[in-house]
Amino acid sequence: MTKPVGKLIVIGGAVNKGSFAETDFDQNIEKNLNFFERGILRKIINESKHKEDSIIEIITTASQIPQIVGAEYKKAFEFLGAKNVNILDIHNREEANSDAIVARANAADVVMFTGGDQLRLTSILGGTRFHDTILLKYQEQDFIYSGTSAGAAAASENMIYQGSSSEALLKGEIKTTQGLGLIDNVIIDTHFVQRGRIGRLFQAVVSNPRTLGIGLGEDTGLFIHNDVMTAVGSGLVILVDGRFIKDTNLTNINLGEPISIDNLTVHVMSMNDHYDLTTKTLTIENSQFNPVPQDK
Repeated sequence: MTKPVGKLIVIGGAVNKGSFAETDFDQNIEKNLNFFERGILRKIINESKHKEDSIIEIITTASQIPQIVGAEYKKAFEFLGAKNVNILDIHNREEANSDAIVARANAADVVMFTGGDQLRLTSILGGTRFHDTILLKYQEQDFIYSGTSAGAAAASENMIYQGSSSEALLKGEIKTTQGLGLIDNVIIDTHFVQRGRIGRLFQAVVSNPRTLGIGLGEDTGLFIHNDVMTAVGSGLVILVDGRFIKDTNLTNINLGEPISIDNLTVHVMSMNDHYDLTTKTLTIENSQFNPVPQDK
């Protein structure tokens, strides 16, 4: 399969508030966006086709208060010099199939999916003309899909949409469904370090070890282009690789019983580290083992 021409920027979210459905994201929207304004939003603008002149559509479908969420993102992007920022609140599948919405998607250089409820996002947008347009643009054009929290979790082919952190390594405690499908063979969890979600990702990976688990910390994201993922932001990205699992009790236990896993591989990425999705290798940018230049 050919590599997408477009770029993917997924972000783990902001402050440690609310449930997995991000109910508190809306109530604390101003605080939740503070982390973004100079770091990751700047990355989105810089990587976009026309920089500050790019057309940016903010997709607020995941949120229950789209007017407030959209206005905050618009203000943040414009603060950084973006000149063509629009808010696109798609309420239902009929709108997502309309000529007007598809035309705006076709004109966009960047789509930014906000936080909220990723199941709401996929149930409204999945399989619509809008969704098809975004997928095609990502495959064939210099186009950016960016998403935070729910918008990040929904970017992969399969997504986690429910599951407590404390019970995550009990069989059946996490729920997954199909996401928007921009990237295959990964599953993304957000607010990862702050909400102790490592067990959720372990269970998702042990059930299909081909899938690379990606845990995004808050104030942290991944820039994905040409099958290389680069960490951006101030926090941590956790990668869970199940390809070398030797043993598990997953199929021999009942629902609600604890899962055992032998030889699960975990990587930790921070700012500017790279992970190659083709070779499955991590490069630490500031490695202590890099050769030190010798004085002549």
